[in-house]
Amino acid sequence: MASPDTPMAEAAAVDLGLRWQPGLQALGSDFYTPLSPDPIRDPYWIARSAAMARELGLRDVWWQAPGVLEALSGSAFIQGSTPLATVYSGHQFGVWAGQLGDGRALWLGEVATPGGPQELQLKGSGLTPYSRMGDGRAVLRSSIREFLCSEAMHGLGIATTRALCVTGSDQPVRRETIETAAVVTRVAPSFIRFGHFEHFSHGNQPGPLRTLADYVIDRDYPACRDAANPYAALLAEVVRRTAAMVAQWQAVGFMHGVMNTDNMSILGLTIDYGPFQFMDAYDPRHICNHSDHAGRYSYENQPGVAHWNLFALGQALLPLIGEVDDAMAALHGFKPQFDAELARLHAAKLGQASATPSSRALAGEWLGLMARERTDFTIAWRRLAQHIAGAPADTVQDLFHDRAAIDQLLLQLKELTAQSGLAPDANLALNHSPAFVLRNYLAEQAIALAKQKDFSMIQDLLAVLERPYDEHPQHAAWAGFPPDWADQIQISCSS
Repeated sequence: MASPDTPMAEAAAVDLGLRWQPGLQALGSDFYTPLSPDPIRDPYWIARSAAMARELGLRDVWWQAPGVLEALSGSAFIQGSTPLATVYSGHQFGVWAGQLGDGRALWLGEVATPGGPQELQLKGSGLTPYSRMGDGRAVLRSSIREFLCSEAMHGLGIATTRALCVTGSDQPVRRETIETAAVVTRVAPSFIRFGHFEHFSHGNQPGPLRTLADYVIDRDYPACRDAANPYAALLAEVVRRTAAMVAQWQAVGFMHGVMNTDNMSILGLTIDYGPFQFMDAYDPRHICNHSDHAGRYSYENQPGVAHWNLFALGQALLPLIGEVDDAMAALHGFKPQFDAELARLHAAKLGQASATPSSRALAGEWLGLMARERTDFTIAWRRLAQHIAGAPADTVQDLFHDRAAIDQLLLQLKELTAQSGLAPDANLALNHSPAFVLRNYLAEQAIALAKQKDFSMIQDLLAVLERPYDEHPQHAAWAGFPPDWADQIQISCSS
């Protein structure tokens, strides 16, 4: 673990061309430990997101500047950066885990961008005071998965942290086997989690708890300041954003895998991509995390777990909110908001501008048939959207064994259109049912090539996943059925 007064910090600083501004460091030493990253040896580029670079205001050739590769691998000091690791606590798999913190992530600072302030982090940059039994490193496979999925979720229109780049090294890292090191540069408006609030509340530190809440309100939820109870209003806004985010996950068949409270963003962003998965064969009880033996974070459990996590946040904020009834009023908003958002998304996938009792019923029957036959989630929804856009009915019918059931559902779809008096919106349907998602087998293929120093598939996947609703005929196979061996892929918490 390096400290700010190491020789690296004294060396010539690398100018990334970013406009750094005050951020978390203004909160004080209760919230973090200043330190420098621990360099990886002989770094090399693995992947970069040109879209994220543009949003940060970087030039197209930003990555070619001297020292940038080293700076984003933890090997050089960045001009204007104030690296630190934050402390937080949390519930893991429903059990209070006590103090946690940035065990392998380093907050570099906050930068001004045309779209508002963004924070930068290095993930995998070495030991911190909060690494516990870990080594502070990230490995190639998990770093590639996080990089691709961060940008894929953004392409899907789902609130998420982002990724600027991945750098790698042949430096060995021990997991179940010996792997190689990598560092992801992550970007988000804020990396503050539910667990940051839990840390100070459970530690009976009302002063820092209030400082943190005021910081988040003033920076990210300024409208809450004018509410009768700003802290209850803050909780209500986090409930709203979280409900919308999880509904978006459900609508595209995404499973997070480790929805611990320390992996829940105070801004309602998808954060910490570990054992995630996009659904192949539809099974509401599917568990994507091989380490989740009890199925706590299965697909069908995600909404309930999100609500549970929000209760944990509400408990943490209760010393500031004051009245239990005020906290409960905010928390009770989750289910109706989640249900309404998911119904709206399902209606859009059916080509309907708004949800109705008929669209809700049809979506429920459609999902029920998919579950009974374990139909591919992404392909089924996409073909239904294509049928709404004019493709023959057999493109959908051929997915199902129960011909009578699917024929009845397609008839109900026609009746739904007749009831509304409006033709279904084909573009609405196609723009809510992606042709491409980051399936596990695609990530595995890209990782296998990357281990041979071939990073071309990562960039090709990135280009497709940035525009997942387009057809991309040159990569049509990636929109097809997964190979049989995809069922054998196991993703665990080890990264």
